[in-house]
Order: sequence, then structure tokens, then C-alpha cells
Amino acid sequence: MQKLIITLLFFCCTIQMYSQPPTQEELEERKAKIQLEIQEKEQLLQSVKSKEKSVVTQLQIQKEKIGLKEKLIKTTEKQTKLLGNDIYINQIKINQLNKELEQLRKDYTAMILKSYKSRSEQSRAMFLLSSENFLQAYKRAQYMKQYASYRKMQGQEIEGKTKQLVGYTNKIVVQKTEKEKLIAENENEKKELVKEKKEQEKIASQIQKQKGKIIAEIKKKQQETKKIDAQIQKLIRETIAAANKKTAAAKAKANPKTTTTESTKAVESSAKIVLTSEGQLVANNFRANKGKLPWPVEKGAVSLPYGDQPHPVYRTLTVHNSGVEITTENGASARAVFGGEVTKVIKLSPLNIAVFIQHGDYFTVYQNLISVNVSVGDKVSTKQSIGKIRTNGDTGKTILKFLILQNTTYNNPASWLYNM
Repeated sequence: MQKLIITLLFFCCTIQMYSQPPTQEELEERKAKIQLEIQEKEQLLQSVKSKEKSVVTQLQIQKEKIGLKEKLIKTTEKQTKLLGNDIYINQIKINQLNKELEQLRKDYTAMILKSYKSRSEQSRAMFLLSSENFLQAYKRAQYMKQYASYRKMQGQEIEGKTKQLVGYTNKIVVQKTEKEKLIAENENEKKELVKEKKEQEKIASQIQKQKGKIIAEIKKKQQETKKIDAQIQKLIRETIAAANKKTAAAKAKANPKTTTTESTKAVESSAKIVLTSEGQLVANNFRANKGKLPWPVEKGAVSLPYGDQPHPVYRTLTVHNSGVEITTENGASARAVFGGEVTKVIKLSPLNIAVFIQHGDYFTVYQNLISVNVSVGDKVSTKQSIGKIRTNGDTGKTILKFLILQNTTYNNPASWLYNM
């Protein structure tokens, strides 16, 4: 029965190997990282409270902290389960070793007893001398030799299995202590989680009291976002006009007799870029990579998607986003998602530098940079660093706002970036 259980456990472990479950060490590393993040959130929350910043920001940080606490509890539960499985398997091995040792000792005792009864040199000599011929005597001598060797081997096997048994027993003692420690740790974390949720309710109550003021702040922020969007549209129209003027001048120079004033004016005033053959090739390549473009940051997660969505606190309020907001690590850099030419490097607000990169009749815009390392006219390549993203002093978050436009029409970046 125990052999069957071991076989089944081995089969289960083999299946799990293909899904690559985390090891105890990996879980411990993950837990340490989560604990550090919780500590950072707590420091940030205290900083926000001391500065008497928006309670909406406090609530958001508190929610994130609760999420991390829940993740920590789940990670510790995984560790406890993993230890439980190890203890169970080790206990089965101990039971099997005990059974094998019992049989070995029984056989060894019987062998010693038999050896004792025929221990005299005389009986051994008589056993050899009573042989009918030389061949039988030789075989009996070999048998006696093998018998002695087997007895020695059995003694060594008993000794080896006893050492294994002691090792597994000691291991289980350590594992059980560790398991009890993890269970106690998790119980404390669950109590802390209850306190955190009460704190969240308290902040939510404050929000309800300040509802009018907060809604006014949200609407003001949305107005500022609309102004920036309008500014971006204006800047891109200027870029289109400048590019078309250049194209018209080149056409007039190449074909002075066939190019009319009317056609030149039509090119210059077009709301879309009149592409040269080279520009058309770049645009086609950019379009061909739709859904395969790299993210504009090396690591990150979407914190605000494209389009209209309800506000995270006041669900009746609609928040509009013309691009995507990606939260990344402090000190992170923005990088070009495709090769192109830098057409604008501009301050959209005192703390928001934006870089515009042209790819034929497409534009990618990288907002919320604190510093840049490219200039207008520079040719950039895919994944090239273009500037450092600003970390908000109040929230502690490092967020890049990223836009994709074809001429002046906004596109959903999630349709263009790989696996977004």
C-alpha cells in the first residue's frame, strides 16, 4: 500500500514538474519582496497623511497595501502546503525504512544464530572434509566465504538505513517547527489584514464627507488632461503642416513645369501627412508590426487603460484616457517602440516633458518624462532609451503616459503593443 502511495506521489510530482511549481526558496524570496513592498506602501501612506494630501490617494495606497497583504498570506499558505507535502512524503519514507529495518534485523538475527550454532572450526572443517570430491569441497568453501560476506553486507545495510532513518526523522522535526512558525505568522497577518480593512473603511468614510470637493478635483484634473490632449493635437498638426510644406517644396523643385500652385497649396494644407516613398515604407513597416511592438518601458503594468472607464472611487464618474498609463519602477526610462524620427521635445506642463516620434504618418508620444536624452531631428531605433520617467512625489508612483496616433486620430495602444 505504501509503495502504491509513493508511486502516486511520484506521478503527481512528475506532472507538477512540467508546470514548474515554485520551490520553498522561491516562495521565501517572493514573500520577502512583498514584505518590502508593504513597508514601502506604509511609508508612502504616512507621508501622504502627514502632507494632508487627497484622501483618494490615501484610499488607493491603502487598497494596494491590502492587496499586497492578501498576496503575502497566499504565499505563506503555499509555503505551509509545500512543507506539509514534504513532511508527508518524508513520513512515508520513515515508515518504509522502519519496515525494511525490521525485516533486515530479523534476517540478521537468524543468520547470527545459525552462525553461532556452527561456529567451531571443527564443524567448518568437517563440513569441508565430508565433501564427496574436490569440486564439492571448493563449492562449499566458496559458499562459506560468500555467507560471511553477505552477513557483513547485511550489517552495513542495517547501519546505512539506520543513518537514513535518523536523517529523515531530524528533517521532519525541523520541517514541523517551520510549518508551525508559518501558521502562526499567517494568523498574525490575517489579524493585520482585518485592521487594514477597517482603516480602509475609515478613509472611505472620509471620502464620503468630502465628496463634493473630491469630485471637483477629479473634474479639474480631467479638464487639464483635455487641454494637454488639445495641445498634442495642435503640435501634431504643426508637424504635419511642416512635413507637407517640405514635401510640396521638394515636388515643385523636382517638377517645376508640371507642379501647379494649387496642387502645392493642397499638399501644404492637408490634415494628413502626404507621404514620400520613404515615409510610406516606414508607415507600412509600423503598420505591419501592429500587435507586436515592444512596450515603451522594460517592466510595468497598465494602471489606466485607453478610452472611457469609471473612476476607481466614484463609479458614476467617467474618466477619459487618450492613451495608456503604465506604472513602472522608480528610476525607469521610456524607450521607443519603433524606429523613427524625433519631431518634438516639449514641456506640456512644468513637470511633464513629452517626446514625439514620427513613423511615416504615425506618431508615438511619451509623456511624464523628467529628463530626456534625445533631440528634435534625432533618428531613434526600437527600444532606444529616450528619457527618464518622473516619479510623483505625492503618490510615489512612476507612470508613463503613452499615445499612438495616425495623423491626428488616437489609436488604442493595447492593439499595437505586444501582449497588452
